[in-house]
Parts: sequence; structure tokens; C-alpha cells
Amino acid sequence: MPVEKSTKETVVLVHGLWMRGWVMTLLGLRLQRYGFHTIVFSYPSMSNSLSQNALFLSNFVTDIVAPHIHFIGHSLGGLLVMQMLAEYPEPRAGRIVLAGSPCHASYVASKLARMGLGRYLIGRGMLQCLRQKVPECADRYEVGSIAGCKSLGGGRLFGGLPSPNDGVVAVEETRMPGTSDQIVLNVSHSGMLLSTSVAHQVCMFLRHGYFFHNPGSS
Repeated sequence: MPVEKSTKETVVLVHGLWMRGWVMTLLGLRLQRYGFHTIVFSYPSMSNSLSQNALFLSNFVTDIVAPHIHFIGHSLGGLLVMQMLAEYPEPRAGRIVLAGSPCHASYVASKLARMGLGRYLIGRGMLQCLRQKVPECADRYEVGSIAGCKSLGGGRLFGGLPSPNDGVVAVEETRMPGTSDQIVLNVSHSGMLLSTSVAHQVCMFLRHGYFFHNPGSS
């Protein structure tokens, strides 16, 4: 039985590592004010591999009744969206926004992976990300990337995190060939989910396929 049906543009929000779906609530509410119908996908970010969760996400999307479906993934959630689209192509997929997703390696995750406890902390999904390249399917979909440059987060504890960064992910790590547009905002990794600027930029990309680049704003 289909789980969702709406005449509005539908957006699926996918959270990151260590989180559950509720962390996407505020961003979802802001997008609703912009006129979107939002659905949150929650998944076990540590115990399952990226491919296992990609199957779960694909099955979840299959039950959505909508002609077009946009995606927003925060951090690991963005990598999960790309993995799902690579393994289970979705013909209804609209535009995709990756927020703070380490598409080009991950300094912090790589450091943790070299520690016994660290490998447990980053979970099976992120370990799979470290062993493979991000699926190259940006040429088939309109993908926008949002990076943060407010260095406030646990990643700074490890030292050597390339600058600029959002405290967890370096700006350079968010770059992926084939993306339609990329923007760097003055937000931290977790702060992206609370930022009105991020919500505005997400809406901009979902509506038009590009971000609002204003040299006078952050």
C-alpha cells in the first residue's frame, strides 16, 4: 500500500551518521512552508552497509505516490541517496541536494577507520564509502552540493582536517564531478539542519536547478 500521496512536489529527506529521521524535522517544516511535501526516511546508519540501506531507501521510495521525487541527504545521507540511485535507478527522481556529504574521501572517517573503536563508531555504511568511490551518476541527475565553512565540530579534535571545513567535512571533500552547482555557506556540519539559509538554498535548487550565489552573503 502506498505510504504517501500528494499533489505538491515531494521531497525525501535522508539523515546522516549516528542520527535518526527526527533531526531532519526542522528542515522539512521549512521546506513545507516553501510549498513542498516532505517525507523523512530513517535508517540504521551504523549496523547496515550502504548497499543494504540503499535497498531499504529504494523500497521506501517505491511506495511514494508522486510523479517526481526530489532528495536531500545530509552527510552520509547524501552518499546513501547516490548509492540508491546507482544501484536502483529511480525514473521519477528529480533534483538532489547533498548537504555536507563527503563525496571525495573523508579525512575524519579515514582516521577513525584506522582505530579499533573508531571502525565501530563510523559503522558499516561509512566503511563501505571509504572502500569505494561515490557512484558516478551525477551526469544522469541534477545534483547540487552545499558545503559549510564554519569550523565547529568534533572533526577538529583529530587535527589536520583540511581548511576550509564545517568542523567534520572539508569543503574540498564535498566536491563531486558532474554536479550542477555547488555553494559554500557559513554553517557548521550539524548547523546545516538548523539554518534558514540552507533551507532557502535547498528550495532554490529544487525549484530552479541552481543556488543563489550572492557575494555579499554567507
